[in-house]
Amino acid sequence: MSDLTTTVDRYLAIWNEADADKRAEAIAELFTPDAPYIDPLAAVEGHEGFGAVVAGAREQFKGLIFELHGAVDAHHNQARFQWGLVTEPGAEPIAIGFDVLVADEAGRVKAVYGFLDKVPAA
Repeated sequence: MSDLTTTVDRYLAIWNEADADKRAEAIAELFTPDAPYIDPLAAVEGHEGFGAVVAGAREQFKGLIFELHGAVDAHHNQARFQWGLVTEPGAEPIAIGFDVLVADEAGRVKAVYGFLDKVPAA
Protein backbone atom coordinates (compact mmCIF):
# COMPACT_ATOMS: atom_id res chain seq x y z
CA MET A 1 0.00 0.00 0.00
CA SER A 2 1.28 3.46 -0.85
CA ASP A 3 1.36 6.38 1.58
CA LEU A 4 -2.24 7.56 1.55
CA THR A 5 -1.41 10.85 3.23
CA THR A 6 0.64 11.72 0.15
CA THR A 7 -2.27 10.60 -2.05
CA VAL A 8 -4.63 12.87 -0.10
CA ASP A 9 -2.17 15.76 -0.42
CA ARG A 10 -2.03 15.23 -4.18
CA TYR A 11 -5.83 15.01 -4.32
CA LEU A 12 -6.26 18.34 -2.50
CA ALA A 13 -3.58 19.91 -4.72
CA ILE A 14 -5.80 19.12 -7.72
CA TRP A 15 -8.61 21.18 -6.16
CA ASN A 16 -6.16 24.06 -5.73
CA GLU A 17 -4.56 23.92 -9.20
CA ALA A 18 -5.57 27.00 -11.20
CA ASP A 19 -4.18 25.83 -14.56
CA ALA A 20 -6.75 23.59 -16.28
CA ASP A 21 -4.13 21.67 -18.30
CA LYS A 22 -1.98 20.97 -15.22
CA ARG A 23 -5.10 19.96 -13.31
CA ALA A 24 -6.13 17.51 -16.07
CA GLU A 25 -2.62 16.04 -16.11
CA ALA A 26 -2.65 15.61 -12.32
CA ILE A 27 -6.07 13.94 -12.45
CA ALA A 28 -4.86 11.51 -15.14
CA GLU A 29 -1.81 10.64 -13.05
CA LEU A 30 -3.64 10.21 -9.74
CA PHE A 31 -7.02 8.71 -10.69
CA THR A 32 -7.88 5.43 -12.38
CA PRO A 33 -9.75 6.09 -15.65
CA ASP A 34 -13.24 5.14 -14.40
CA ALA A 35 -13.01 6.37 -10.78
CA PRO A 36 -16.30 7.72 -9.42
CA TYR A 37 -16.50 10.93 -7.43
CA ILE A 38 -19.71 11.16 -5.42
CA ASP A 39 -20.75 13.88 -2.98
CA PRO A 40 -24.09 15.54 -2.14
CA LEU A 41 -23.76 17.88 -5.14
CA ALA A 42 -22.24 15.59 -7.79
CA ALA A 43 -22.02 12.01 -8.97
CA VAL A 44 -19.56 11.60 -11.84
CA GLU A 45 -17.13 9.05 -13.22
CA GLY A 46 -13.78 9.34 -14.90
CA HIS A 47 -11.20 12.02 -15.41
CA GLU A 48 -13.41 14.41 -17.35
CA GLY A 49 -16.29 14.13 -14.89
CA PHE A 50 -14.11 14.80 -11.87
CA GLY A 51 -12.28 17.58 -13.72
CA ALA A 52 -15.61 19.29 -14.43
CA VAL A 53 -16.60 19.14 -10.74
CA VAL A 54 -13.29 20.69 -9.70
CA ALA A 55 -13.54 23.38 -12.39
CA GLY A 56 -17.04 24.26 -11.21
CA ALA A 57 -15.92 24.53 -7.58
CA ARG A 58 -12.94 26.66 -8.57
CA GLU A 59 -15.26 28.99 -10.49
CA GLN A 60 -17.75 29.21 -7.64
CA PHE A 61 -15.11 29.74 -4.94
CA LYS A 62 -12.50 31.84 -6.76
CA GLY A 63 -9.40 32.54 -4.73
CA LEU A 64 -10.23 30.06 -1.97
CA ILE A 65 -8.00 27.18 -0.91
CA PHE A 66 -8.82 23.59 0.00
CA GLU A 67 -6.66 22.43 2.91
CA LEU A 68 -6.40 19.29 5.01
CA HIS A 69 -7.86 19.64 8.49
CA GLY A 70 -6.43 17.13 10.92
CA ALA A 71 -4.74 13.85 10.21
CA VAL A 72 -5.51 11.33 7.48
CA ASP A 73 -6.95 8.12 8.95
CA ALA A 74 -6.07 5.22 6.65
CA HIS A 75 -6.22 1.44 6.43
CA HIS A 76 -6.61 -1.17 3.66
CA ASN A 77 -6.14 1.32 0.81
CA GLN A 78 -8.84 3.60 2.25
CA ALA A 79 -8.38 7.05 3.73
CA ARG A 80 -10.80 9.33 5.48
CA PHE A 81 -10.00 12.96 6.06
CA GLN A 82 -11.54 16.33 6.70
CA TRP A 83 -10.84 19.37 4.56
CA GLY A 84 -11.67 23.03 4.85
CA LEU A 85 -12.23 25.69 2.22
CA VAL A 86 -10.39 28.78 3.43
CA THR A 87 -9.56 32.30 2.30
CA GLU A 88 -5.92 31.82 3.37
CA PRO A 89 -3.96 28.98 4.98
CA GLY A 90 -5.05 28.43 8.56
CA ALA A 91 -8.12 30.69 8.33
CA GLU A 92 -11.55 29.71 9.60
CA PRO A 93 -13.13 27.51 6.89
CA ILE A 94 -16.20 28.77 5.08
CA ALA A 95 -16.93 25.16 4.12
CA ILE A 96 -15.89 21.87 5.70
CA GLY A 97 -16.10 18.43 4.17
CA PHE A 98 -15.22 14.86 4.97
CA ASP A 99 -14.03 12.58 2.18
CA VAL A 100 -13.34 8.87 1.93
CA LEU A 101 -10.79 8.02 -0.74
CA VAL A 102 -10.20 4.47 -1.99
CA ALA A 103 -6.90 3.71 -3.72
CA ASP A 104 -5.52 0.77 -5.63
CA GLU A 105 -2.29 -0.99 -4.63
CA ALA A 106 -0.25 1.55 -6.62
CA GLY A 107 -1.84 4.47 -4.78
CA ARG A 108 -4.07 5.62 -7.64
CA VAL A 109 -7.50 6.83 -6.63
CA LYS A 110 -10.25 4.31 -7.46
CA ALA A 111 -13.10 6.26 -5.84
CA VAL A 112 -13.91 9.29 -3.69
CA TYR A 113 -17.02 9.63 -1.54
CA GLY A 114 -17.57 13.09 -0.11
CA PHE A 115 -19.74 14.55 2.63
CA LEU A 116 -20.38 18.21 3.43
CA ASP A 117 -20.29 19.13 7.12
CA LYS A 118 -20.49 22.94 6.74
CA VAL A 119 -21.58 24.85 3.65
CA PRO A 120 -21.43 28.59 3.00
CA ALA A 121 -24.59 30.61 3.40
CA ALA A 122 -26.34 31.38 0.13
